[in-house]
Amino acid sequence: GKWHMGVNCKTRHDHCHHPLNHGFGYFYGMPFTLVNECQGTDDPELAKSLQDTYWLYTQMIILAVFTLVIGKLANFFQVKWKIIICLAICGLLYFLSWFSSYGFTKYWNCILMRNHDITEQPMNLDKTTSNMLKEAVTFIDRNKHRPFLLFVSLLHVHTPLITTEKFQGKSRHGLYGDNVEEMDWMVGRLLEIIDKESLKNTTFIYFASDHGGYLEAHRGNSQLGGWNGIYKGGKGMGGWEGGIRVPGIVSWPGVLPAGVVIDEPTSLMDIYPTVVHLAGGAVPQDRVIDGHTLLPLLSGAVQHSEHEFMFHYCGVFLHAVRWHHKDSGTVWKAHYATPVFQPEASGACFRRGICPCFGEGITHHDPPLLFSLSQDPSEANPLSADTEPLFDTVMRRIGKAVEEHRRTLTPVPQQLSPYNNIWKPWLQPCCGMFPFCWCHEENNKA
Repeated sequence: GKWHMGVNCKTRHDHCHHPLNHGFGYFYGMPFTLVNECQGTDDPELAKSLQDTYWLYTQMIILAVFTLVIGKLANFFQVKWKIIICLAICGLLYFLSWFSSYGFTKYWNCILMRNHDITEQPMNLDKTTSNMLKEAVTFIDRNKHRPFLLFVSLLHVHTPLITTEKFQGKSRHGLYGDNVEEMDWMVGRLLEIIDKESLKNTTFIYFASDHGGYLEAHRGNSQLGGWNGIYKGGKGMGGWEGGIRVPGIVSWPGVLPAGVVIDEPTSLMDIYPTVVHLAGGAVPQDRVIDGHTLLPLLSGAVQHSEHEFMFHYCGVFLHAVRWHHKDSGTVWKAHYATPVFQPEASGACFRRGICPCFGEGITHHDPPLLFSLSQDPSEANPLSADTEPLFDTVMRRIGKAVEEHRRTLTPVPQQLSPYNNIWKPWLQPCCGMFPFCWCHEENNKA
């Protein structure tokens, strides 16, 4: 499915970020992410505000060139033709540089790979659902006689909402509901295969989302990115519950009891140590591992999550800290920074398209906003020293935890820098002769 970690570092074929270079033995899916451009029918999604800015600057350059040409021909002022031609060439190069990054997104970004080979460029979204499901089923069939790890990262419930005709209109909740219905069917098919192959009692299955609903994704009054219920905020907002609180569903009939609800904070970072535990291995001891195996909690051997503190980041910036006080069971959360909603009371960053992690779009809080999630899960009523007797005690303990956490961090190159996120032609995966990158696996076989 969706890898979203990229492919190359220095050359087009080094595959340094590829799944096969990070422990996986087989890969089929998108190396990048799913954006509206892949569908080609919705408004552009990739850096839309940035594209609007680039286009404005391009128009200004065009206007300047035309003004100089008209002024020169009408003898309003004396300008050398060399200067006008030079400005026109620079404007053209400027336009080509940014348009090549965003104008051909469907060909550069929307691709499918099998291991190191590109199978579709651009991908055929009408067949992606069936292709993903078929790959997962055949993977189970190939590996059913030995231990295996299958990680299925579905493209569903992610904008654009790719839904096959069979499921369109099936839900009472619009296109998003249709997409959920199809995802549910896909997961059901995988579980049927597990059961059919008599693997049900020996297979640990973990189902979860990577974040809450994307509130800014909408078309008119139609919400396309999901709904977060009573929880404030959404995807990409750093610390608000709506963006990070999702349920996890676990199944292992041969080992874990059914119908048990565990109301304890865990993390997707727990998947790694859990899988290592299941495989009989040991996590590295030469570094801090942020996750904890879920097995003791799921089996009932312990009653509380090992996560006393959780640190919620937006990019590289620490926005919030959660403290699960073991003795009382109270869950506190302190917000050091929160996004500025636009419009103010909307609960989302509609004018930006997605909330920023730093800069003018962020409000820094000193003292931090403190909430008792146990009493106020909607984060509607920030506490203060006047309203909460434990305010100072809680803030001191959280502050100490942040200091200890930061001491464990090892500086690494900034992977989210602007330079690392601009399109680089020399790194572009291409199944043909660059820039003529297009292919389709079925056509190739034919």
